Amino acid sequence: MWRAAGRLGITAGAGAPAVGAGLVEFGARVRFCHPLVRSAAYRSAPAHQIQETHAALAEATDSAADPDRRAWHRAQAAAGPDEDVAAELERSAGRAQARGGLVAAAAFLERAALLTPEPGRRAERLLAAARGKRDAGELDATLELLVAAEAGPLDALQTARLRHLRGQIASDQGHGTDAARMLVHAARLLEPLDVALARETYLEALAAAMFAGDLGRPGGVREAAEAARAAPPSPGPPRAVDVVLDAFALRVTQGPAASTAALRRALELLLTLDADTGDARRWLWLASGRASTITLALELWDFESWYALAALQVQVAREAGALVQLQFAISNLGVHQLLAGELSTAERLIEEDGLIAEATGNPRIGYAAMLLAAWQGLEQEASELIRAVQTATEGGAGVLAGLADWASAVLDNGLGRYDAARDAAQRAFGRDQLGLGPLVVPELAEAAARTGDVGLVQAALDWLSERTLATPSEWVLGIEARLRALLGDGQVADGFYRDSIERLGRTGVRSQLARSHLLYGEWLRRQRRRAEAREQLRTAHLMLEEIGMEGFAGRAHRELRATGGTTRERAARTAGAGAALTAQEAQVARLARDGLSNPEIGARLFISPRTAQYHLSNVFTKLGISSRSQLDRVLVSSDTAEPG
Repeated sequence: MWRAAGRLGITAGAGAPAVGAGLVEFGARVRFCHPLVRSAAYRSAPAHQIQETHAALAEATDSAADPDRRAWHRAQAAAGPDEDVAAELERSAGRAQARGGLVAAAAFLERAALLTPEPGRRAERLLAAARGKRDAGELDATLELLVAAEAGPLDALQTARLRHLRGQIASDQGHGTDAARMLVHAARLLEPLDVALARETYLEALAAAMFAGDLGRPGGVREAAEAARAAPPSPGPPRAVDVVLDAFALRVTQGPAASTAALRRALELLLTLDADTGDARRWLWLASGRASTITLALELWDFESWYALAALQVQVAREAGALVQLQFAISNLGVHQLLAGELSTAERLIEEDGLIAEATGNPRIGYAAMLLAAWQGLEQEASELIRAVQTATEGGAGVLAGLADWASAVLDNGLGRYDAARDAAQRAFGRDQLGLGPLVVPELAEAAARTGDVGLVQAALDWLSERTLATPSEWVLGIEARLRALLGDGQVADGFYRDSIERLGRTGVRSQLARSHLLYGEWLRRQRRRAEAREQLRTAHLMLEEIGMEGFAGRAHRELRATGGTTRERAARTAGAGAALTAQEAQVARLARDGLSNPEIGARLFISPRTAQYHLSNVFTKLGISSRSQLDRVLVSSDTAEPG
C-alpha cells in the first residue's frame, strides 16, 4: 500500500486527519473503525481516481508472490476491454478453482468476460463464469450471465453447454420435470459434439426425473433412461459416470432383478474412487445434487455404503466450495443419520443447510427438517412442515411428495394413529419411486398390520421378497423377518421377531432395531407373556428415548405400563455426580463405549478428535469414572422395581 501511495505522490502524513477522527488506523495493516467507512471511502471517490489507485496497487504488487491480487487490481484499473488483463484473470480463476475457491474463481471469470474484446471468446468466458457462479450457489447470477452469453455468437457446442447449464439450474431450483426435459434435450445436442459430457448430462436428466417422479411424462424417468441406453459409449475405458448411468438406465427399463449386479458394480466403483483426483472430486460433488448415487445404496439396501458415500460427498462438496451441492449432500447424510438413530447429528446438519441457504440466498432443502420433526414425534411442528411440502408439491408425484408421505407415516405410527399412517405410507408405496422403498415399506407394513389390513401387509412382503432375493443384506432381511412376524402366529411369529432383532442388530439402522424390540414387546403383551414383554418394551423404551424418538418412546412407555412394568431411569447419570450429560456428551460416550476411537468418533459426529476427547473428559467427570472400560457399566442404570 505504501509503495502504491508513493507512486501516486501521497505522503504518509496524508492520512493524519482520518486517524485523528478515529476513522482508520495505519500500522502493519490498515484498519477501519467500521466496514461501512471503508465502503464509503471507496464509493465516494471519482471513477478516474479509483482506476488510478488500482493501477498503482497493481504496479506495487509482486506478480510472483501475489499474482491474483495483481490481476484483480489490473482488471479494476482497466478503462475498457483488454485481452491481456482478461487472460491474466482467467489464469487466476484456474488457481482459485484448484484450491476450492469457487466464489473467487467465478468473480475472476466474470470480470475476464467483461474485459474480453473478441465476441466469441467473451461468450466462452461468460459460459465459464456461469458455471463458476452455479457451482458457488449463485443461481440468479448464473442465469444473468447465461442471458449475456446468449448474445453470442455461440457455436453448436457452446449452445449445447448453455442448454446444459439451464437444465442444471432448473434442477438446483427444484423444477425436476422441466429440468429433466431440458437436460435430455441438451444431452441429445451434445451427443455428436462431446459424448462424455452428453452421458454426464443424461445421468443428470435421469436424476432430475427420478426426483420429480415423472415415470411417463415427456422428459420423465423412462424417456431419460431409454435415451441414455441409446446414447453412444464414451471413448476409452468406462468412467464412474458411465457405469452409474448404465446401471440406473437398466434399473428403470428392466427392473430390480435384472439390474442388481450393475447397481452393485456402480456402487463399488464409486466407493473406491480417490476423492483427491480431479475427475473423482468433480463427479462426486456433481452427483450429490439430486442424490442419484445415494439411491444406489438404497436400492441395494446397503446402509454402510449409504453412509460412506454420503459422507464422502459432503467432504468433496465442502472442500470444493460447491454450496448448492453441499446443501443436498448434508441433507442426504441427515436422512441417513435419522435411520442410524443419530438425531442430534441430523439436527446439526439441518442447521448447516439453513446457514448455507442464508449465505447464498437460495432456499433451504427443507425435507430433512420435516423428517427430523416426524422422527422426534413433534406433532405440531412436523405437521406444519409436512403440509408445507405437500402444498409445494400438490398434484406432483415427486420424491418430495413421497418423503412428505413417509414423514406422515412415521409421525402417525409413533403417535398410534395407524389409519392415517397406513394411508400416507400407501400413497408413497404406490408411487414405487427408486430409493424410497426401504424407507416406506416398514411404515406401511406396521400400520397395515395394526389396522388389520393383512392383504396390504402381504403386498408389502411380496414387494420386499423380490428385493431380498437380489440384495440379501442384513438390513433388508431384518425388515423382511419383521413383516413375516406381523403376518405370523405363535412360535413362527416369535422366531421371526427374534430374527429381525438379531439381523438389525448387526447393522447401523439403530432406529429400526429399536422398533423391532417395540413391535416384539407389543406382540408378547398380546400373547400374555408379560415378563418377556417387559424385557423387550423396556429395551425399546430406553433405546427410543436415548435416540430422541419420543413418539415411539411414548408407545413403548404405555405398553410397558400395561404389562405392569416401569421404565428405567435414563442412563448417563450417576448417583454421586448428579449432572446429566448433554446430548453431544451422551453421543460421544455411547460411541466410545462401543469401541470407537476419538478420530472415529470425530468422523461420525463431524467434530475434531480433540473436541471428542474434550467431551469424553466431561463425561468421565460427570459420571465419576476414569476409563472407557467403565462406560458400559454406568451408561445402563439398574432396573427399578417391577411387579412379577
